[in-house]
Amino acid sequence: MSIRDKPCTQDTRLHEVFGVPVTDLYAQAAAPDASAAVTRALELRSFLALAEEQVARIRDRVHEAMAPERDMDELSAADLRMDTQWLEAALSARDGYRAALDDLLHTMPPLHAQARPARFTQQTVTTTLPPASAAPVSAYVGVARSRRR
Repeated sequence: MSIRDKPCTQDTRLHEVFGVPVTDLYAQAAAPDASAAVTRALELRSFLALAEEQVARIRDRVHEAMAPERDMDELSAADLRMDTQWLEAALSARDGYRAALDDLLHTMPPLHAQARPARFTQQTVTTTLPPASAAPVSAYVGVARSRRR
């Protein structure tokens, strides 16, 4: 199974942030003009999906070893210690990838801001000139010259 097809706990969130399903995001990321944010988010999503799969495998292995119908003579403290170490490593990786993806998604602009192209509007500049009855410009120039002295 491809990593694209593996479920991930953050798939719904990615869909909400980017506005398209994860499968469509992978198609977007394959395009030559792919957004860096989409590419990074999918890289983190892929790592997270793999880490979550590892957590599930270890959990299932421990549950199987501890099943009530299992023979107690088959229990191995050494195996359970090893599974504990594997589980700690897998949980740490999962938490790190989830935090990194969460940080990336928090820095994303809102979806509606991404979807709308920027609009440029023409601005009107208004200046206020002195009334026509005011002193001529030469009078102001003379005042300015006298102040410099």
